Amino acid sequence: MLQFEQKVIPISSELRMNYIHSDANEWNVLLNENEVTGLIDFGDMVYSPLINELATALTYICYDKESYFECILPLVSAYHKIVPLEKKEISIIYYLIAAKLCISVCQSAHAKNHDPENIYASSSEANAWKMLHKLLEINPIAFEDAIRKEIGFERKKKESEEQKLSERHKYLSKILSVSYNKPIPMEKAAFQYMYDSYGNTYLDAYNNIPHVGHSHPIVVEAGQRQMAQLNTNTRYLYDILPEYASKLLSKLPSKLNKIFFVNSGSEANDLAIRMAKMHTGRQKIMVLEHGYHGHTQTGIDISDYKFNNPKGQGQKEFILKTGLPNAYNGKYRGHDCGSKYAKDTINEIDSSEKNIAAFICEPIVGCGGQVPLAKGYLKPVYDAIHRQGGICISDEVQTGFGRLGDVFWGFEEHNVVPDMVVIGKPMGNGHPMGAVITSEEISNSFEKGVEFFSSFGGNPVSCAIGKSVLEVIESENLQENARVCGNYYKSLFEELKNKHAVIGDVRGSGLFLGIELIDEFEKPNTILAQHIKNELRKNYILVSTDGPFDSVIKTKPPLVFNRENALRVVEEIDGIITSF
Repeated sequence: MLQFEQKVIPISSELRMNYIHSDANEWNVLLNENEVTGLIDFGDMVYSPLINELATALTYICYDKESYFECILPLVSAYHKIVPLEKKEISIIYYLIAAKLCISVCQSAHAKNHDPENIYASSSEANAWKMLHKLLEINPIAFEDAIRKEIGFERKKKESEEQKLSERHKYLSKILSVSYNKPIPMEKAAFQYMYDSYGNTYLDAYNNIPHVGHSHPIVVEAGQRQMAQLNTNTRYLYDILPEYASKLLSKLPSKLNKIFFVNSGSEANDLAIRMAKMHTGRQKIMVLEHGYHGHTQTGIDISDYKFNNPKGQGQKEFILKTGLPNAYNGKYRGHDCGSKYAKDTINEIDSSEKNIAAFICEPIVGCGGQVPLAKGYLKPVYDAIHRQGGICISDEVQTGFGRLGDVFWGFEEHNVVPDMVVIGKPMGNGHPMGAVITSEEISNSFEKGVEFFSSFGGNPVSCAIGKSVLEVIESENLQENARVCGNYYKSLFEELKNKHAVIGDVRGSGLFLGIELIDEFEKPNTILAQHIKNELRKNYILVSTDGPFDSVIKTKPPLVFNRENALRVVEEIDGIITSF
Protein backbone atom coordinates (compact mmCIF):
# COMPACT_ATOMS: atom_id res chain seq x y z
CA MET A 1 0.00 0.00 0.00
CA LEU A 2 2.97 2.29 0.62
CA GLN A 3 4.17 1.60 -2.93
CA PHE A 4 0.63 2.25 -4.21
CA GLU A 5 0.72 5.66 -2.55
CA GLN A 6 4.11 6.39 -4.10
CA LYS A 7 3.55 5.05 -7.62
CA VAL A 8 -0.19 5.21 -8.36
CA ILE A 9 -1.74 8.10 -6.49
CA PRO A 10 0.57 10.78 -7.97
CA ILE A 11 -0.61 9.94 -11.51
CA SER A 12 -4.20 8.94 -10.70
CA SER A 13 -5.62 12.21 -12.08
CA GLU A 14 -3.96 11.46 -15.46
CA LEU A 15 -5.55 8.03 -15.89
CA ARG A 16 -8.49 7.31 -18.19
CA MET A 17 -11.75 6.98 -16.27
CA ASN A 18 -14.78 4.82 -17.01
CA TYR A 19 -17.59 2.80 -15.47
CA ILE A 20 -16.07 -0.60 -14.76
CA HIS A 21 -17.36 -3.90 -13.37
CA SER A 22 -14.46 -3.95 -10.87
CA ASP A 23 -14.83 -7.59 -9.79
CA ALA A 24 -14.29 -9.83 -12.79
CA ASN A 25 -13.44 -13.10 -11.08
CA GLU A 26 -14.25 -16.79 -11.53
CA TRP A 27 -17.43 -16.42 -9.46
CA ASN A 28 -18.80 -13.54 -11.53
CA VAL A 29 -17.98 -14.54 -15.13
CA LEU A 30 -20.57 -16.84 -16.78
CA LEU A 31 -19.34 -19.40 -19.31
CA ASN A 32 -20.97 -21.81 -21.73
CA GLU A 33 -18.57 -24.19 -23.48
CA ASN A 34 -15.67 -21.77 -23.01
CA GLU A 35 -17.61 -18.81 -24.36
CA VAL A 36 -18.28 -15.89 -22.04
CA THR A 37 -22.05 -15.40 -21.89
CA GLY A 38 -22.31 -12.73 -19.23
CA LEU A 39 -21.30 -11.09 -15.97
CA ILE A 40 -23.11 -11.01 -12.65
CA ASP A 41 -22.70 -9.05 -9.39
CA PHE A 42 -23.10 -5.49 -10.64
CA GLY A 43 -22.99 -4.19 -7.07
CA ASP A 44 -19.26 -3.74 -7.57
CA MET A 45 -19.62 -1.38 -10.52
CA VAL A 46 -17.77 1.90 -9.95
CA TYR A 47 -16.56 4.93 -11.84
CA SER A 48 -12.82 4.44 -11.66
CA PRO A 49 -9.58 4.48 -13.64
CA LEU A 50 -10.17 2.11 -16.55
CA ILE A 51 -6.96 0.16 -15.88
CA ASN A 52 -8.38 -1.05 -12.55
CA GLU A 53 -10.72 -3.41 -14.39
CA LEU A 54 -7.84 -5.15 -16.14
CA ALA A 55 -5.75 -5.21 -12.94
CA THR A 56 -8.60 -6.89 -11.06
CA ALA A 57 -9.06 -9.52 -13.77
CA LEU A 58 -5.30 -10.15 -13.87
CA THR A 59 -5.28 -10.70 -10.12
CA TYR A 60 -8.06 -13.27 -10.22
CA ILE A 61 -6.83 -15.11 -13.29
CA CYS A 62 -3.51 -16.05 -11.71
CA TYR A 63 -3.73 -15.77 -7.94
CA ASP A 64 -3.97 -19.56 -7.57
CA LYS A 65 -1.32 -20.34 -10.21
CA GLU A 66 2.39 -21.05 -9.83
CA SER A 67 3.50 -19.10 -12.91
CA TYR A 68 1.85 -15.71 -13.10
CA PHE A 69 3.16 -14.45 -16.42
CA GLU A 70 1.74 -17.46 -18.28
CA CYS A 71 -1.72 -16.18 -17.36
CA ILE A 72 -1.12 -12.44 -17.24
CA LEU A 73 0.52 -11.87 -20.61
CA PRO A 74 -2.14 -13.51 -22.86
CA LEU A 75 -4.91 -11.60 -21.08
CA VAL A 76 -3.03 -8.28 -21.35
CA SER A 77 -2.40 -8.93 -25.04
CA ALA A 78 -6.05 -9.77 -25.75
CA TYR A 79 -7.29 -6.75 -23.78
CA HIS A 80 -4.83 -4.43 -25.53
CA LYS A 81 -6.18 -5.46 -28.94
CA ILE A 82 -9.65 -4.24 -27.96
CA VAL A 83 -8.74 -1.40 -25.59
CA PRO A 84 -5.19 -0.18 -26.35
CA LEU A 85 -3.25 0.43 -23.17
CA GLU A 86 -1.32 3.59 -22.41
CA LYS A 87 2.25 3.53 -21.15
CA LYS A 88 1.41 5.13 -17.82
CA GLU A 89 -1.26 2.46 -17.27
CA ILE A 90 1.25 -0.32 -17.92
CA SER A 91 3.68 1.24 -15.41
CA ILE A 92 1.25 0.76 -12.49
CA ILE A 93 -0.35 -2.64 -13.18
CA TYR A 94 2.10 -4.34 -10.75
CA TYR A 95 1.07 -1.99 -7.94
CA LEU A 96 -2.64 -2.26 -8.73
CA ILE A 97 -2.52 -6.04 -8.50
CA ALA A 98 -0.63 -5.82 -5.20
CA ALA A 99 -3.16 -3.31 -3.84
CA LYS A 100 -6.05 -5.57 -4.86
CA LEU A 101 -4.45 -8.45 -2.97
CA CYS A 102 -3.87 -6.26 0.10
CA ILE A 103 -7.54 -5.26 0.08
CA SER A 104 -8.53 -8.91 -0.32
CA VAL A 105 -6.57 -10.21 2.68
CA CYS A 106 -7.78 -7.30 4.82
CA GLN A 107 -11.38 -8.04 3.90
CA SER A 108 -10.83 -11.72 4.73
CA ALA A 109 -9.41 -10.82 8.13
CA HIS A 110 -12.34 -8.47 8.78
CA ALA A 111 -14.84 -11.15 7.77
CA LYS A 112 -13.29 -13.68 10.17
CA ASN A 113 -13.95 -11.28 13.03
CA HIS A 114 -17.40 -10.06 12.08
CA ASP A 115 -18.92 -12.88 10.03
CA PRO A 116 -16.94 -16.07 10.72
CA GLU A 117 -19.52 -18.28 9.00
CA ASN A 118 -19.04 -16.48 5.68
CA ILE A 119 -16.76 -18.99 3.97
CA TYR A 120 -16.87 -17.14 0.64
CA ALA A 121 -15.29 -14.02 2.17
CA SER A 122 -12.10 -15.90 3.00
CA SER A 123 -12.13 -18.53 0.24
CA SER A 124 -9.22 -16.93 -1.61
CA GLU A 125 -7.22 -15.74 1.40
CA ALA A 126 -4.44 -18.34 1.32
CA ASN A 127 -3.81 -17.86 -2.38
CA ALA A 128 -3.90 -14.08 -2.00
CA TRP A 129 -1.20 -14.19 0.67
CA LYS A 130 0.82 -16.58 -1.45
CA MET A 131 0.63 -14.27 -4.43
CA LEU A 132 1.56 -11.21 -2.34
CA HIS A 133 4.73 -12.96 -1.17
CA LYS A 134 5.45 -14.11 -4.71
CA LEU A 135 5.04 -10.56 -6.03
CA LEU A 136 7.79 -9.44 -3.63
CA GLU A 137 10.12 -11.76 -5.52
CA ILE A 138 9.28 -10.10 -8.84
CA ASN A 139 11.13 -6.93 -9.76
CA PRO A 140 8.49 -4.32 -10.74
CA ILE A 141 10.72 -3.33 -13.66
CA ALA A 142 10.70 -6.93 -14.96
CA PHE A 143 6.93 -7.01 -14.59
CA GLU A 144 6.47 -3.84 -16.64
CA ASP A 145 9.07 -4.91 -19.23
CA ALA A 146 7.32 -8.25 -19.77
CA ILE A 147 4.02 -6.51 -20.52
CA ARG A 148 5.69 -3.94 -22.79
CA LYS A 149 7.34 -6.73 -24.76
CA GLU A 150 4.08 -8.71 -25.03
CA ILE A 151 2.13 -5.84 -26.59
CA GLY A 152 4.95 -4.48 -28.74
CA PHE A 153 6.04 -1.43 -26.72
CA GLU A 154 9.76 -0.68 -26.54
CA ARG A 155 11.55 -1.31 -23.25
CA LYS A 156 12.82 1.69 -21.32
CA LYS A 157 16.44 2.46 -22.13
CA LYS A 158 18.91 1.63 -19.39
CA GLU A 159 22.53 2.56 -18.88
CA SER A 160 25.08 -0.26 -18.59
CA GLU A 161 26.94 -1.01 -15.37
CA GLU A 162 30.07 0.44 -16.98
CA GLN A 163 28.27 3.70 -17.79
CA LYS A 164 26.88 3.99 -14.27
CA LEU A 165 30.27 3.23 -12.72
CA SER A 166 31.96 5.80 -14.95
CA GLU A 167 29.41 8.41 -13.93
CA ARG A 168 29.99 7.59 -10.26
CA HIS A 169 33.75 8.00 -10.68
CA LYS A 170 33.25 11.44 -12.18
CA TYR A 171 32.24 12.71 -8.78
CA LEU A 172 33.43 10.16 -6.21
CA SER A 173 36.86 8.74 -5.43
CA LYS A 174 37.58 5.16 -6.46
CA ILE A 175 38.61 4.49 -2.87
CA LEU A 176 34.86 4.26 -2.14
CA SER A 177 34.60 0.61 -3.10
CA VAL A 178 31.67 -1.19 -4.71
CA SER A 179 30.70 -4.84 -4.38
CA TYR A 180 31.70 -7.24 -7.17
CA ASN A 181 33.87 -6.65 -10.21
CA LYS A 182 30.64 -6.10 -12.09
CA PRO A 183 28.72 -3.90 -9.62
CA ILE A 184 24.95 -4.03 -9.35
CA PRO A 185 22.92 -0.89 -10.15
CA MET A 186 20.15 -1.12 -7.56
CA GLU A 187 16.80 0.58 -8.12
CA LYS A 188 14.45 -0.52 -5.32
CA ALA A 189 14.16 -2.90 -2.40
CA ALA A 190 11.46 -4.48 -0.25
CA PHE A 191 11.99 -6.59 2.87
CA GLN A 192 14.60 -9.26 1.98
CA TYR A 193 14.62 -8.51 -1.75
CA MET A 194 16.54 -5.96 -3.81
CA TYR A 195 15.71 -4.98 -7.39
CA ASP A 196 18.26 -3.83 -9.95
CA SER A 197 17.71 -1.47 -12.87
CA TYR A 198 17.45 -4.30 -15.39
CA GLY A 199 14.56 -6.19 -13.85
CA ASN A 200 16.47 -8.73 -11.75
CA THR A 201 15.50 -9.57 -8.17
CA TYR A 202 18.18 -10.39 -5.61
CA LEU A 203 17.65 -12.27 -2.38
CA ASP A 204 19.55 -10.23 0.18
CA ALA A 205 21.28 -12.70 2.48
CA TYR A 206 23.95 -10.18 3.42
CA ASN A 207 22.74 -6.69 4.28
CA ASN A 208 22.26 -6.30 8.03
CA ILE A 209 21.58 -2.55 7.90
CA PRO A 210 17.87 -2.81 6.91
CA HIS A 211 17.37 -4.79 10.11
CA VAL A 212 13.59 -5.28 9.91
CA GLY A 213 13.57 -5.36 6.10
CA HIS A 214 14.25 -2.99 3.24
CA SER A 215 11.73 -0.14 2.95
CA HIS A 216 9.67 -1.46 5.85
CA PRO A 217 6.42 0.54 5.54
CA ILE A 218 5.99 1.17 9.28
CA VAL A 219 9.51 2.57 9.56
CA VAL A 220 9.12 4.62 6.38
CA GLU A 221 5.80 6.03 7.55
CA ALA A 222 7.23 6.94 10.97
CA GLY A 223 10.01 8.93 9.32
CA GLN A 224 7.70 10.62 6.83
CA ARG A 225 5.16 11.56 9.49
CA GLN A 226 7.76 13.03 11.84
CA MET A 227 9.57 14.85 9.04
CA ALA A 228 6.29 16.53 8.08
CA GLN A 229 5.73 17.59 11.69
CA LEU A 230 9.12 18.59 13.14
CA ASN A 231 12.78 18.07 12.44
CA THR A 232 15.32 20.27 14.13
CA ASN A 233 18.67 20.23 15.84
CA THR A 234 18.82 18.70 19.28
CA ARG A 235 18.90 21.87 21.41
CA TYR A 236 15.10 21.96 21.73
CA LEU A 237 12.72 19.86 23.79
CA TYR A 238 10.54 17.34 21.94
CA ASP A 239 8.65 14.38 23.38
CA ILE A 240 9.83 11.75 20.92
CA LEU A 241 13.39 11.90 22.34
CA PRO A 242 12.64 10.70 25.89
CA GLU A 243 9.99 8.31 24.51
CA TYR A 244 12.55 6.59 22.30
CA ALA A 245 15.30 6.72 24.90
CA SER A 246 13.04 5.07 27.47
CA LYS A 247 12.01 2.30 25.07
CA LEU A 248 15.61 1.65 24.05
CA LEU A 249 16.89 1.58 27.63
CA SER A 250 14.19 -0.93 28.56
CA LYS A 251 16.11 -3.44 26.42
CA LEU A 252 19.30 -3.03 28.47
CA PRO A 253 20.49 -3.81 32.01
CA SER A 254 19.38 -1.17 34.53
CA LYS A 255 22.98 -0.11 35.13
CA LEU A 256 23.08 1.28 31.58
CA ASN A 257 20.76 4.26 31.89
CA LYS A 258 22.27 7.16 29.93
CA ILE A 259 22.27 7.55 26.14
CA PHE A 260 24.37 9.76 23.88
CA PHE A 261 22.86 9.81 20.39
CA VAL A 262 25.07 10.34 17.33
CA ASN A 263 24.80 9.57 13.61
CA SER A 264 26.70 6.32 13.05
CA GLY A 265 28.44 3.42 14.72
CA SER A 266 31.80 4.93 13.81
CA GLU A 267 30.92 8.18 15.54
CA ALA A 268 29.59 6.25 18.53
CA ASN A 269 32.82 4.29 18.96
CA ASP A 270 34.80 7.51 18.66
CA LEU A 271 32.70 9.06 21.43
CA ALA A 272 32.90 5.94 23.61
CA ILE A 273 36.72 6.04 23.59
CA ARG A 274 36.68 9.75 24.35
CA MET A 275 34.36 9.15 27.32
CA ALA A 276 36.43 6.22 28.58
CA LYS A 277 39.61 8.27 28.59
CA MET A 278 37.90 11.12 30.41
CA HIS A 279 36.35 8.85 33.02
CA THR A 280 39.54 6.92 33.81
CA GLY A 281 42.10 9.65 33.19
CA ARG A 282 44.05 7.15 31.09
CA GLN A 283 44.96 6.84 27.44
CA LYS A 284 45.69 3.16 26.83
CA ILE A 285 43.07 1.12 24.94
CA MET A 286 43.02 -2.66 24.66
CA VAL A 287 41.62 -4.00 21.38
CA LEU A 288 41.03 -7.38 19.81
CA GLU A 289 42.88 -8.86 16.87
CA HIS A 290 40.92 -8.31 13.61
CA GLY A 291 38.48 -5.96 15.36
CA TYR A 292 36.75 -3.20 13.40
CA HIS A 293 35.15 -0.18 15.05
CA GLY A 294 34.73 2.48 12.38
CA HIS A 295 36.28 4.92 9.94
CA THR A 296 37.01 7.99 12.09
CA GLN A 297 40.63 8.54 13.13
CA THR A 298 39.93 7.08 16.57
CA GLY A 299 37.98 4.27 14.92
CA ILE A 300 41.01 3.40 12.81
CA ASP A 301 43.33 3.69 15.81
CA ILE A 302 41.36 1.00 17.67
CA SER A 303 40.62 -1.24 14.64
CA ASP A 304 43.28 -3.88 14.01
CA TYR A 305 41.45 -4.62 10.76
CA LYS A 306 42.36 -1.10 9.62
CA PHE A 307 45.68 -0.21 11.24
CA ASN A 308 47.24 -3.62 10.58
CA ASN A 309 46.33 -3.57 6.88
CA PRO A 310 49.40 -3.49 4.58
CA LYS A 311 48.24 0.00 3.59
CA GLY A 312 47.33 0.93 7.16
CA GLN A 313 48.90 3.40 9.58
CA GLY A 314 50.29 0.77 11.95
CA GLN A 315 49.58 0.25 15.63
CA LYS A 316 49.72 3.39 17.78
CA GLU A 317 51.75 3.26 20.97
CA PHE A 318 48.69 3.69 23.20
CA ILE A 319 47.02 0.59 21.70
CA LEU A 320 47.41 -2.82 23.35
CA LYS A 321 46.27 -5.62 21.04
CA THR A 322 45.27 -9.05 22.31
CA GLY A 323 44.71 -12.23 20.31
CA LEU A 324 41.36 -13.29 18.87
CA PRO A 325 39.84 -16.10 21.00
CA ASN A 326 39.03 -18.29 18.00
CA ALA A 327 37.79 -21.73 19.05
CA TYR A 328 37.94 -23.14 15.49
CA ASN A 329 41.52 -22.67 14.29
CA GLY A 330 43.20 -20.36 16.78
CA LYS A 331 46.04 -20.92 19.21
CA TYR A 332 43.83 -22.98 21.53
CA ARG A 333 41.09 -25.47 20.65
CA GLY A 334 38.52 -27.47 22.57
CA HIS A 335 35.66 -26.78 24.96
CA ASP A 336 37.82 -24.97 27.54
CA CYS A 337 39.87 -22.86 25.14
CA GLY A 338 38.10 -19.66 26.19
CA SER A 339 39.67 -19.75 29.65
CA LYS A 340 43.12 -20.28 28.09
CA TYR A 341 42.68 -17.30 25.80
CA ALA A 342 41.42 -15.28 28.76
CA LYS A 343 44.52 -16.18 30.78
CA ASP A 344 46.77 -14.87 27.99
CA THR A 345 44.80 -11.62 27.76
CA ILE A 346 44.81 -11.15 31.54
CA ASN A 347 48.59 -11.61 31.59
CA GLU A 348 48.86 -8.84 28.99
CA ILE A 349 46.61 -6.62 31.11
CA ASP A 350 48.61 -7.27 34.28
CA SER A 351 51.97 -6.75 32.58
CA SER A 352 50.99 -3.53 30.82
CA GLU A 353 53.25 -0.64 31.82
CA LYS A 354 50.28 1.71 31.99
CA ASN A 355 46.80 0.94 33.26
CA ILE A 356 44.14 0.51 30.61
CA ALA A 357 41.33 3.01 30.06
CA ALA A 358 39.08 0.64 28.15
CA PHE A 359 38.81 -2.76 26.52
CA ILE A 360 36.62 -2.79 23.41
CA CYS A 361 35.47 -5.79 21.41
CA GLU A 362 32.61 -7.20 19.36
CA PRO A 363 30.80 -10.31 20.68
CA ILE A 364 31.21 -11.84 17.22
CA VAL A 365 34.21 -10.46 15.34
CA GLY A 366 32.91 -9.76 11.84
CA CYS A 367 36.15 -8.83 10.08
CA GLY A 368 37.87 -11.76 11.76
CA GLY A 369 35.52 -13.99 9.79
CA GLN A 370 32.31 -13.94 11.86
CA VAL A 371 34.20 -15.42 14.82
CA PRO A 372 32.24 -15.70 18.10
CA LEU A 373 34.38 -15.05 21.16
CA ALA A 374 35.25 -18.44 22.67
CA LYS A 375 32.98 -19.41 25.56
CA GLY A 376 34.46 -18.58 28.95
CA TYR A 377 36.67 -15.80 27.57
CA LEU A 378 34.88 -12.52 28.11
CA LYS A 379 33.87 -12.60 31.79
CA PRO A 380 37.35 -13.11 33.29
CA VAL A 381 38.75 -10.49 30.92
CA TYR A 382 36.06 -7.99 31.93
CA ASP A 383 36.84 -8.75 35.58
CA ALA A 384 40.56 -8.13 35.02
CA ILE A 385 39.89 -4.80 33.29
CA HIS A 386 37.61 -3.74 36.16
CA ARG A 387 40.19 -4.73 38.79
CA GLN A 388 42.68 -2.27 37.39
CA GLY A 389 40.09 0.49 37.06
CA GLY A 390 39.31 0.32 33.35
CA ILE A 391 35.95 0.05 31.63
CA CYS A 392 34.58 -2.51 29.17
CA ILE A 393 32.90 -1.57 25.90
CA SER A 394 30.73 -3.92 23.85
CA ASP A 395 30.51 -2.95 20.19
CA GLU A 396 27.00 -4.13 19.26
CA VAL A 397 26.81 -2.28 15.95
CA GLN A 398 26.40 -5.56 14.07
CA THR A 399 25.23 -8.00 16.74
CA GLY A 400 22.54 -6.03 18.55
CA PHE A 401 18.76 -5.70 18.30
CA GLY A 402 17.88 -9.39 18.45
CA ARG A 403 19.93 -10.50 15.47
CA LEU A 404 21.54 -13.33 17.41
CA GLY A 405 18.14 -14.83 18.24
CA ASP A 406 18.54 -16.13 21.78
CA VAL A 407 19.60 -12.72 23.09
CA PHE A 408 18.86 -9.10 22.24
CA TRP A 409 22.53 -8.05 22.67
CA GLY A 410 25.62 -10.10 21.96
CA PHE A 411 27.20 -9.48 25.36
CA GLU A 412 24.29 -11.38 26.96
CA GLU A 413 25.67 -14.62 25.49
CA HIS A 414 28.69 -14.22 27.79
CA ASN A 415 26.87 -13.37 31.04
CA VAL A 416 28.56 -9.98 31.36
CA VAL A 417 27.33 -6.40 31.67
CA PRO A 418 29.59 -3.91 29.90
CA ASP A 419 30.14 -0.35 31.08
CA MET A 420 29.30 0.94 27.64
CA VAL A 421 27.34 -0.41 24.69
CA VAL A 422 27.90 1.02 21.23
CA ILE A 423 25.13 0.68 18.65
CA GLY A 424 24.61 1.82 15.07
CA LYS A 425 23.68 0.23 11.72
CA PRO A 426 20.39 -1.57 12.45
CA MET A 427 18.90 0.90 14.94
CA GLY A 428 17.57 3.10 12.12
CA ASN A 429 16.94 0.39 9.49
CA GLY A 430 19.19 2.28 7.08
CA HIS A 431 18.60 5.76 8.47
CA PRO A 432 21.97 6.98 9.83
CA MET A 433 21.91 6.56 13.60
CA GLY A 434 24.30 5.59 16.36
CA ALA A 435 24.51 5.80 20.13
CA VAL A 436 26.65 5.22 23.19
CA ILE A 437 24.76 3.79 26.15
CA THR A 438 26.48 3.93 29.51
CA SER A 439 26.07 4.30 33.26
CA GLU A 440 25.23 7.42 35.21
CA GLU A 441 28.67 7.33 36.81
CA ILE A 442 30.50 7.50 33.49
CA SER A 443 28.03 10.05 32.17
CA ASN A 444 28.67 12.28 35.19
CA SER A 445 32.43 12.12 34.56
CA PHE A 446 31.91 13.17 30.97
CA GLU A 447 29.76 16.12 32.03
CA LYS A 448 32.81 17.69 33.73
CA GLY A 449 34.46 18.21 30.37
CA VAL A 450 33.75 20.45 27.41
CA GLU A 451 30.15 20.50 26.12
CA PHE A 452 29.06 17.56 24.00
CA PHE A 453 26.72 18.37 21.13
CA SER A 454 25.51 16.53 18.04
CA SER A 455 23.40 18.57 15.63
CA PHE A 456 21.49 15.55 14.39
CA GLY A 457 22.16 12.78 16.91
CA GLY A 458 18.75 12.04 18.39
CA ASN A 459 16.85 14.49 16.19
CA PRO A 460 13.05 14.03 16.05
CA VAL A 461 13.02 12.09 12.78
CA SER A 462 15.79 9.73 13.92
CA CYS A 463 13.98 9.10 17.20
CA ALA A 464 10.70 8.36 15.42
CA ILE A 465 12.44 5.94 13.08
CA GLY A 466 14.42 4.27 15.87
CA LYS A 467 11.29 3.84 17.99
CA SER A 468 9.42 2.31 15.05
CA VAL A 469 12.23 -0.21 14.50
CA LEU A 470 11.91 -1.42 18.10
CA GLU A 471 8.13 -1.62 17.71
CA VAL A 472 8.44 -3.69 14.51
CA ILE A 473 10.93 -6.08 16.15
CA GLU A 474 8.37 -6.65 18.90
CA SER A 475 5.14 -6.71 16.87
CA GLU A 476 6.53 -9.01 14.17
CA ASN A 477 8.41 -11.19 16.67
CA LEU A 478 11.59 -10.77 14.66
CA GLN A 479 14.01 -11.78 17.39
CA GLU A 480 12.20 -15.10 17.60
CA ASN A 481 12.34 -15.38 13.81
CA ALA A 482 16.09 -14.76 13.98
CA ARG A 483 16.35 -17.60 16.49
CA VAL A 484 14.11 -20.14 14.73
CA CYS A 485 15.06 -19.34 11.15
CA GLY A 486 18.70 -18.84 12.15
CA ASN A 487 18.87 -22.26 13.83
CA TYR A 488 17.36 -23.83 10.73
CA TYR A 489 19.74 -21.92 8.45
CA LYS A 490 22.75 -22.98 10.54
CA SER A 491 21.58 -26.62 10.60
CA LEU A 492 21.44 -26.62 6.79
CA PHE A 493 25.01 -25.35 6.64
CA GLU A 494 26.11 -27.98 9.16
CA GLU A 495 24.56 -30.67 6.95
CA LEU A 496 26.45 -29.16 4.03
CA LYS A 497 29.67 -29.26 6.07
CA ASN A 498 29.19 -33.02 6.56
CA LYS A 499 28.80 -33.37 2.79
CA HIS A 500 31.69 -31.16 1.64
CA ALA A 501 35.16 -31.31 3.20
CA VAL A 502 35.90 -27.80 1.91
CA ILE A 503 33.62 -26.37 4.63
CA GLY A 504 35.82 -26.19 7.69
CA ASP A 505 33.52 -24.45 10.13
CA VAL A 506 29.98 -23.15 10.51
CA ARG A 507 29.61 -20.57 13.27
CA GLY A 508 27.59 -17.71 14.63
CA SER A 509 24.13 -17.28 16.10
CA GLY A 510 20.70 -16.42 14.79
CA LEU A 511 20.92 -14.60 11.48
CA PHE A 512 24.62 -13.77 11.82
CA LEU A 513 26.56 -16.71 10.40
CA GLY A 514 29.98 -17.45 8.98
CA ILE A 515 31.00 -20.42 6.82
CA GLU A 516 34.77 -20.93 6.60
CA LEU A 517 36.12 -22.50 3.41
CA ILE A 518 39.32 -24.57 3.50
CA ASP A 519 41.45 -26.49 1.02
CA GLU A 520 42.74 -30.08 1.25
CA PHE A 521 45.47 -28.90 3.67
CA GLU A 522 42.90 -27.18 5.92
CA LYS A 523 44.25 -23.79 4.88
CA PRO A 524 41.98 -20.83 4.05
CA ASN A 525 40.36 -21.32 0.64
CA THR A 526 40.06 -17.77 -0.64
CA ILE A 527 39.54 -18.83 -4.25
CA LEU A 528 36.52 -21.00 -3.45
CA ALA A 529 34.99 -18.37 -1.18
CA GLN A 530 35.22 -15.74 -3.91
CA HIS A 531 33.88 -18.21 -6.46
CA ILE A 532 30.85 -18.97 -4.29
CA LYS A 533 30.16 -15.28 -3.67
CA ASN A 534 30.28 -14.42 -7.37
CA GLU A 535 28.34 -17.48 -8.51
CA LEU A 536 25.61 -16.65 -6.01
CA ARG A 537 25.50 -13.14 -7.43
CA LYS A 538 24.94 -14.66 -10.90
CA ASN A 539 22.07 -16.62 -9.34
CA TYR A 540 20.67 -13.43 -7.77
CA ILE A 541 21.68 -14.09 -4.17
CA LEU A 542 23.78 -11.60 -2.21
CA VAL A 543 26.35 -12.70 0.38
CA SER A 544 29.83 -11.42 1.13
CA THR A 545 33.20 -12.70 2.30
CA ASP A 546 35.35 -11.72 5.24
CA GLY A 547 38.17 -12.85 7.47
CA PRO A 548 41.92 -12.29 7.27
CA PHE A 549 42.06 -14.32 4.04
CA ASP A 550 38.61 -13.41 2.70
CA SER A 551 37.79 -17.10 2.98
CA VAL A 552 34.62 -16.91 5.09
CA ILE A 553 31.16 -16.58 3.59
CA LYS A 554 29.21 -14.20 5.79
CA THR A 555 25.45 -14.07 5.78
CA LYS A 556 23.52 -11.63 7.98
CA PRO A 557 20.21 -10.95 6.21
CA PRO A 558 17.28 -8.74 7.29
CA LEU A 559 15.36 -10.36 10.13
CA VAL A 560 12.37 -11.07 7.87
CA PHE A 561 14.46 -13.75 6.15
CA ASN A 562 12.54 -17.04 6.12
CA ARG A 563 13.11 -20.78 5.90
CA GLU A 564 12.50 -20.88 2.14
CA ASN A 565 15.13 -18.16 1.67
CA ALA A 566 17.59 -20.08 3.84
CA LEU A 567 17.03 -23.32 1.94
CA ARG A 568 17.52 -21.54 -1.38
CA VAL A 569 20.88 -20.08 -0.32
CA VAL A 570 22.22 -23.38 0.98
CA GLU A 571 21.02 -25.40 -2.01
CA GLU A 572 22.70 -22.94 -4.37
CA ILE A 573 25.97 -23.13 -2.43
CA ASP A 574 25.73 -26.93 -2.47
CA GLY A 575 25.45 -26.88 -6.25
CA ILE A 576 28.31 -24.41 -6.65
CA ILE A 577 30.68 -26.46 -4.46
CA THR A 578 29.69 -29.69 -6.20
CA SER A 579 30.50 -28.28 -9.63
CA PHE A 580 33.66 -26.41 -8.56
